[in-house]
Amino acid sequence: MLIFNNTTSSSSNFLLTAFPGLECAHIWISIPICCLYTIALVGNSMILFVIITEKSLHKPMYYFLSMLSAVDLCLTITTLPTVLGVLWFHSREISFKACIIQMFFVHTFSFLESSVLVAMAFDRFMAICNPLKYATVLTNMMTVVIGLVICIRQVIVMFFMFLALKNVSFHGGQELSHPFCYHPDILKFTYSKPWVANFGGLFLQLYLSGTDLFFILFSYVLILRTILSIVAPKKQQKALSTCVCHICAVTTFYVPMISLSLTHRIFISTPRVVCGILANVYLLLPPVLNPIIYSLKTKTIRRAMLELLQFKGSCGHNERGLRGRVG
Repeated sequence: MLIFNNTTSSSSNFLLTAFPGLECAHIWISIPICCLYTIALVGNSMILFVIITEKSLHKPMYYFLSMLSAVDLCLTITTLPTVLGVLWFHSREISFKACIIQMFFVHTFSFLESSVLVAMAFDRFMAICNPLKYATVLTNMMTVVIGLVICIRQVIVMFFMFLALKNVSFHGGQELSHPFCYHPDILKFTYSKPWVANFGGLFLQLYLSGTDLFFILFSYVLILRTILSIVAPKKQQKALSTCVCHICAVTTFYVPMISLSLTHRIFISTPRVVCGILANVYLLLPPVLNPIIYSLKTKTIRRAMLELLQFKGSCGHNERGLRGRVG
Protein backbone atom coordinates (compact mmCIF):
# COMPACT_ATOMS: atom_id res chain seq x y z
CA MET A 1 0.00 0.00 0.00
CA LEU A 2 3.01 2.28 0.36
CA ILE A 3 3.25 2.45 -3.40
CA PHE A 4 0.22 4.77 -3.45
CA ASN A 5 1.71 7.37 -1.09
CA ASN A 6 2.29 9.73 -4.02
CA THR A 7 -1.31 9.41 -5.20
CA THR A 8 -3.56 12.19 -3.98
CA SER A 9 -7.27 12.83 -4.08
CA SER A 10 -9.59 15.53 -2.79
CA SER A 11 -11.51 12.90 -0.83
CA SER A 12 -10.49 9.51 0.51
CA ASN A 13 -13.66 7.77 -0.73
CA PHE A 14 -15.39 6.68 -3.92
CA LEU A 15 -19.10 5.91 -4.18
CA LEU A 16 -20.11 2.50 -5.54
CA THR A 17 -23.26 1.99 -7.60
CA ALA A 18 -25.20 -1.21 -8.26
CA PHE A 19 -28.19 -0.49 -10.52
CA PRO A 20 -28.81 3.27 -10.94
CA GLY A 21 -32.49 4.16 -10.73
CA LEU A 22 -33.41 0.81 -9.17
CA GLU A 23 -32.29 1.51 -5.61
CA CYS A 24 -35.74 0.70 -4.20
CA ALA A 25 -35.55 -2.79 -5.72
CA HIS A 26 -32.05 -3.60 -4.43
CA ILE A 27 -33.35 -6.14 -1.90
CA TRP A 28 -35.26 -8.03 -4.60
CA ILE A 29 -32.36 -7.80 -7.05
CA SER A 30 -30.04 -9.19 -4.37
CA ILE A 31 -32.00 -12.48 -4.24
CA PRO A 32 -30.97 -13.79 -7.70
CA ILE A 33 -27.49 -12.29 -7.31
CA CYS A 34 -27.02 -14.09 -3.98
CA CYS A 35 -28.19 -17.33 -5.62
CA LEU A 36 -25.62 -16.85 -8.40
CA TYR A 37 -22.85 -16.14 -5.88
CA THR A 38 -23.84 -19.26 -3.93
CA ILE A 39 -23.76 -21.41 -7.08
CA ALA A 40 -20.35 -19.97 -8.02
CA LEU A 41 -18.85 -20.56 -4.56
CA VAL A 42 -20.31 -24.05 -4.04
CA GLY A 43 -19.79 -25.24 -7.62
CA ASN A 44 -16.15 -24.20 -7.92
CA SER A 45 -15.36 -25.43 -4.41
CA MET A 46 -16.84 -28.84 -5.24
CA ILE A 47 -14.85 -29.14 -8.46
CA LEU A 48 -11.65 -28.22 -6.60
CA PHE A 49 -12.39 -30.71 -3.83
CA VAL A 50 -13.28 -33.52 -6.26
CA ILE A 51 -10.13 -33.03 -8.35
CA ILE A 52 -7.91 -32.89 -5.25
CA THR A 53 -9.41 -35.97 -3.59
CA GLU A 54 -10.09 -38.17 -6.64
CA LYS A 55 -6.79 -39.72 -7.79
CA SER A 56 -8.22 -40.73 -11.19
CA LEU A 57 -8.56 -37.00 -11.97
CA HIS A 58 -4.90 -36.23 -11.35
CA LYS A 59 -4.25 -35.48 -15.01
CA PRO A 60 -3.20 -32.28 -16.85
CA MET A 61 -6.70 -31.63 -18.20
CA TYR A 62 -8.18 -31.63 -14.70
CA TYR A 63 -5.25 -29.74 -13.21
CA PHE A 64 -6.05 -26.90 -15.62
CA LEU A 65 -9.73 -27.18 -14.70
CA SER A 66 -8.81 -26.89 -11.01
CA MET A 67 -6.79 -23.74 -11.84
CA LEU A 68 -9.84 -22.30 -13.60
CA SER A 69 -12.09 -23.11 -10.63
CA ALA A 70 -9.58 -21.59 -8.18
CA VAL A 71 -9.39 -18.36 -10.22
CA ASP A 72 -13.20 -18.20 -10.52
CA LEU A 73 -13.50 -18.75 -6.77
CA CYS A 74 -11.03 -15.94 -6.01
CA LEU A 75 -12.72 -13.59 -8.49
CA THR A 76 -16.09 -14.26 -6.85
CA ILE A 77 -14.75 -13.66 -3.33
CA THR A 78 -13.05 -10.43 -4.47
CA THR A 79 -16.30 -8.70 -5.47
CA LEU A 80 -18.73 -10.39 -3.05
CA PRO A 81 -18.30 -7.97 -0.06
CA THR A 82 -18.87 -4.73 -1.99
CA VAL A 83 -21.68 -6.06 -4.20
CA LEU A 84 -23.70 -7.39 -1.26
CA GLY A 85 -22.75 -4.33 0.82
CA VAL A 86 -24.34 -2.03 -1.75
CA LEU A 87 -27.42 -4.21 -2.33
CA TRP A 88 -28.15 -5.14 1.31
CA PHE A 89 -26.87 -2.28 3.44
CA HIS A 90 -26.60 0.59 0.89
CA SER A 91 -22.95 0.80 1.93
CA ARG A 92 -21.71 2.74 -1.07
CA GLU A 93 -18.56 4.39 0.26
CA ILE A 94 -15.22 2.69 -0.31
CA SER A 95 -11.84 4.15 0.58
CA PHE A 96 -9.43 5.01 -2.18
CA LYS A 97 -6.83 2.44 -1.14
CA ALA A 98 -9.44 -0.32 -0.72
CA CYS A 99 -10.80 0.54 -4.17
CA ILE A 100 -7.36 0.34 -5.77
CA ILE A 101 -6.63 -2.99 -4.05
CA GLN A 102 -9.95 -4.45 -5.20
CA MET A 103 -9.31 -3.18 -8.73
CA PHE A 104 -5.96 -4.96 -8.85
CA PHE A 105 -7.46 -8.18 -7.56
CA VAL A 106 -10.30 -8.04 -10.11
CA HIS A 107 -7.94 -7.50 -13.03
CA THR A 108 -5.36 -9.96 -11.71
CA PHE A 109 -7.83 -12.83 -11.54
CA SER A 110 -9.42 -11.78 -14.81
CA PHE A 111 -6.10 -11.93 -16.66
CA LEU A 112 -5.25 -15.17 -14.84
CA GLU A 113 -8.46 -16.74 -16.12
CA SER A 114 -7.56 -15.67 -19.65
CA SER A 115 -4.13 -17.33 -19.31
CA VAL A 116 -5.64 -20.54 -17.88
CA LEU A 117 -8.03 -20.71 -20.85
CA VAL A 118 -4.99 -20.58 -23.15
CA ALA A 119 -3.39 -23.47 -21.24
CA MET A 120 -6.63 -25.45 -21.57
CA ALA A 121 -6.69 -24.75 -25.31
CA PHE A 122 -3.13 -26.08 -25.57
CA ASP A 123 -4.26 -29.20 -23.69
CA ARG A 124 -7.11 -29.76 -26.17
CA PHE A 125 -4.76 -29.12 -29.11
CA MET A 126 -2.30 -31.74 -27.90
CA ALA A 127 -5.07 -34.27 -27.13
CA ILE A 128 -6.66 -34.00 -30.59
CA CYS A 129 -3.86 -32.98 -32.95
CA ASN A 130 -0.95 -34.86 -31.31
CA PRO A 131 -2.49 -37.62 -29.18
CA LEU A 132 0.64 -39.81 -29.34
CA LYS A 133 2.80 -37.04 -27.86
CA TYR A 134 0.23 -35.92 -25.29
CA ALA A 135 1.50 -38.06 -22.40
CA THR A 136 5.15 -37.23 -23.07
CA VAL A 137 4.65 -33.45 -23.48
CA LEU A 138 1.95 -32.68 -20.91
CA THR A 139 3.49 -34.34 -17.87
CA ASN A 140 2.80 -33.31 -14.29
CA MET A 141 6.04 -31.34 -14.26
CA MET A 142 5.08 -29.51 -17.47
CA THR A 143 1.71 -28.65 -15.91
CA VAL A 144 3.50 -27.13 -12.91
CA VAL A 145 5.81 -25.17 -15.24
CA ILE A 146 2.83 -23.81 -17.19
CA GLY A 147 1.17 -22.77 -13.92
CA LEU A 148 4.33 -20.99 -12.78
CA VAL A 149 4.69 -19.20 -16.13
CA ILE A 150 1.09 -17.99 -15.85
CA CYS A 151 1.71 -16.66 -12.34
CA ILE A 152 5.04 -15.00 -13.22
CA ARG A 153 3.47 -13.35 -16.26
CA GLN A 154 0.70 -11.96 -14.07
CA VAL A 155 3.14 -10.65 -11.44
CA ILE A 156 5.10 -8.78 -14.14
CA VAL A 157 1.92 -7.24 -15.60
CA MET A 158 0.63 -6.15 -12.20
CA PHE A 159 4.03 -4.67 -11.31
CA PHE A 160 3.90 -2.41 -14.37
CA MET A 161 0.31 -1.46 -13.54
CA PHE A 162 1.47 -0.42 -10.06
CA LEU A 163 4.21 1.73 -11.59
CA ALA A 164 1.73 3.30 -14.02
CA LEU A 165 -0.64 4.31 -11.21
CA LYS A 166 2.01 5.34 -8.71
CA ASN A 167 2.03 9.05 -9.56
CA VAL A 168 -1.54 9.39 -10.80
CA SER A 169 -3.89 11.70 -8.90
CA PHE A 170 -7.63 11.13 -8.73
CA HIS A 171 -10.75 13.19 -8.06
CA GLY A 172 -12.10 11.78 -4.81
CA GLY A 173 -15.76 11.57 -3.82
CA GLN A 174 -16.84 10.46 -7.30
CA GLU A 175 -19.62 8.01 -8.13
CA LEU A 176 -18.45 4.86 -9.90
CA SER A 177 -20.58 2.89 -12.35
CA HIS A 178 -20.38 -0.49 -10.61
CA PRO A 179 -20.56 -2.09 -7.13
CA PHE A 180 -16.84 -2.86 -7.47
CA CYS A 181 -13.76 -0.98 -8.63
CA TYR A 182 -13.04 -1.39 -12.34
CA HIS A 183 -9.98 0.08 -14.05
CA PRO A 184 -11.56 2.10 -16.94
CA ASP A 185 -14.27 3.32 -14.56
CA ILE A 186 -11.75 4.74 -12.06
CA LEU A 187 -9.55 6.30 -14.75
CA LYS A 188 -12.36 8.69 -15.71
CA PHE A 189 -11.60 10.60 -12.51
CA THR A 190 -7.89 11.28 -12.94
CA TYR A 191 -6.50 14.81 -12.91
CA SER A 192 -4.37 13.99 -15.92
CA LYS A 193 -5.83 13.32 -19.36
CA PRO A 194 -8.15 10.37 -18.70
CA TRP A 195 -8.37 9.29 -22.33
CA VAL A 196 -4.60 8.69 -22.44
CA ALA A 197 -4.72 6.33 -19.45
CA ASN A 198 -8.00 4.86 -20.72
CA PHE A 199 -6.64 3.81 -24.09
CA GLY A 200 -3.38 2.80 -22.45
CA GLY A 201 -5.42 0.38 -20.36
CA LEU A 202 -7.26 -0.74 -23.48
CA PHE A 203 -3.93 -1.44 -25.18
CA LEU A 204 -2.79 -3.48 -22.18
CA GLN A 205 -6.04 -5.45 -22.18
CA LEU A 206 -5.84 -6.06 -25.93
CA TYR A 207 -2.20 -7.08 -25.60
CA LEU A 208 -2.90 -9.60 -22.84
CA SER A 209 -6.43 -10.87 -23.43
CA GLY A 210 -6.21 -10.23 -27.17
CA THR A 211 -3.02 -12.28 -27.44
CA ASP A 212 -4.59 -15.05 -25.38
CA LEU A 213 -7.73 -15.04 -27.50
CA PHE A 214 -5.62 -15.13 -30.68
CA PHE A 215 -3.78 -18.26 -29.49
CA ILE A 216 -7.07 -19.89 -28.47
CA LEU A 217 -8.65 -19.20 -31.87
CA PHE A 218 -5.50 -20.35 -33.69
CA SER A 219 -5.45 -23.60 -31.72
CA TYR A 220 -9.09 -24.23 -32.61
CA VAL A 221 -8.37 -23.64 -36.29
CA LEU A 222 -5.80 -26.45 -36.08
CA ILE A 223 -8.17 -28.59 -33.99
CA LEU A 224 -11.01 -28.10 -36.48
CA ARG A 225 -8.72 -28.99 -39.37
CA THR A 226 -7.71 -32.20 -37.60
CA ILE A 227 -11.33 -33.09 -36.80
CA LEU A 228 -12.44 -32.55 -40.40
CA SER A 229 -9.68 -34.89 -41.58
CA ILE A 230 -11.15 -37.73 -39.49
CA VAL A 231 -13.18 -40.04 -41.71
CA ALA A 232 -15.47 -41.67 -39.12
CA PRO A 233 -18.35 -39.35 -38.12
CA LYS A 234 -18.55 -40.85 -34.60
CA LYS A 235 -14.86 -40.12 -33.99
CA GLN A 236 -15.39 -36.58 -35.28
CA GLN A 237 -18.26 -36.07 -32.87
CA LYS A 238 -16.30 -37.55 -29.97
CA ALA A 239 -13.29 -35.32 -30.65
CA LEU A 240 -15.46 -32.22 -30.96
CA SER A 241 -17.41 -33.05 -27.78
CA THR A 242 -14.18 -32.90 -25.75
CA CYS A 243 -13.87 -29.22 -26.72
CA VAL A 244 -17.45 -28.13 -26.01
CA CYS A 245 -16.84 -27.26 -22.35
CA HIS A 246 -13.76 -25.19 -23.15
CA ILE A 247 -15.52 -23.38 -26.02
CA CYS A 248 -18.37 -22.48 -23.64
CA ALA A 249 -15.89 -21.27 -21.01
CA VAL A 250 -14.07 -19.09 -23.58
CA THR A 251 -17.36 -17.62 -24.84
CA THR A 252 -18.78 -16.84 -21.40
CA PHE A 253 -15.52 -15.15 -20.38
CA TYR A 254 -14.48 -13.11 -23.42
CA VAL A 255 -17.87 -11.89 -24.72
CA PRO A 256 -18.92 -10.08 -21.47
CA MET A 257 -15.37 -8.82 -20.86
CA ILE A 258 -15.02 -7.31 -24.34
CA SER A 259 -18.56 -5.87 -24.20
CA LEU A 260 -17.95 -4.16 -20.84
CA SER A 261 -14.55 -2.82 -21.90
CA LEU A 262 -15.92 -1.35 -25.15
CA THR A 263 -18.91 0.10 -23.31
CA HIS A 264 -16.62 2.08 -20.99
CA ARG A 265 -14.08 3.17 -23.56
CA ILE A 266 -15.99 3.65 -26.82
CA PHE A 267 -19.78 3.58 -26.26
CA ILE A 268 -19.69 6.19 -23.50
CA SER A 269 -23.35 7.17 -23.92
CA THR A 270 -24.56 3.69 -22.90
CA PRO A 271 -27.14 3.89 -20.05
CA ARG A 272 -25.59 3.21 -16.64
CA VAL A 273 -28.10 0.44 -15.90
CA VAL A 274 -26.78 -1.44 -18.95
CA CYS A 275 -23.22 -0.96 -17.66
CA GLY A 276 -24.29 -2.36 -14.28
CA ILE A 277 -25.88 -5.42 -15.86
CA LEU A 278 -22.84 -6.02 -18.09
CA ALA A 279 -20.53 -5.72 -15.07
CA ASN A 280 -22.44 -8.34 -13.09
CA VAL A 281 -22.62 -10.62 -16.13
CA TYR A 282 -18.86 -10.22 -16.65
CA LEU A 283 -18.02 -11.16 -13.07
CA LEU A 284 -20.72 -13.75 -12.32
CA LEU A 285 -21.39 -15.58 -15.59
CA PRO A 286 -18.07 -17.48 -15.92
CA PRO A 287 -17.81 -18.56 -12.23
CA VAL A 288 -21.46 -19.71 -12.27
CA LEU A 289 -21.54 -21.46 -15.64
CA ASN A 290 -18.09 -23.09 -15.69
CA PRO A 291 -18.73 -25.62 -12.87
CA ILE A 292 -22.22 -26.35 -14.26
CA ILE A 293 -20.94 -26.93 -17.79
CA TYR A 294 -18.01 -29.09 -16.74
CA SER A 295 -20.06 -31.15 -14.28
CA LEU A 296 -22.79 -31.78 -16.86
CA LYS A 297 -20.61 -32.39 -19.91
CA THR A 298 -17.64 -34.21 -18.32
CA LYS A 299 -18.61 -37.73 -17.26
CA THR A 300 -15.64 -38.23 -14.93
CA ILE A 301 -16.36 -35.00 -13.03
CA ARG A 302 -20.08 -35.79 -12.84
CA ARG A 303 -19.42 -39.35 -11.68
CA ALA A 304 -16.93 -38.19 -9.04
CA MET A 305 -19.40 -35.57 -7.73
CA LEU A 306 -22.22 -38.13 -7.55
CA GLU A 307 -19.97 -40.58 -5.71
CA LEU A 308 -18.97 -37.83 -3.29
CA LEU A 309 -22.60 -36.89 -2.61
CA GLN A 310 -23.61 -40.54 -2.23
CA PHE A 311 -20.70 -41.15 0.15
CA LYS A 312 -21.69 -38.17 2.29
CA GLY A 313 -25.32 -39.30 2.23
CA SER A 314 -24.42 -42.84 3.32
CA CYS A 315 -22.11 -41.50 6.06
CA GLY A 316 -24.88 -39.27 7.36
CA HIS A 317 -27.36 -42.17 7.28
CA ASN A 318 -24.97 -44.49 9.14
CA GLU A 319 -24.22 -41.81 11.71
CA ARG A 320 -27.93 -41.28 12.39
CA GLY A 321 -28.38 -45.07 12.69
CA LEU A 322 -25.59 -45.33 15.25
CA ARG A 323 -27.05 -42.47 17.26
CA GLY A 324 -30.43 -44.23 17.21
CA ARG A 325 -28.89 -47.44 18.48
CA VAL A 326 -27.03 -45.63 21.22
CA GLY A 327 -30.17 -43.78 22.21
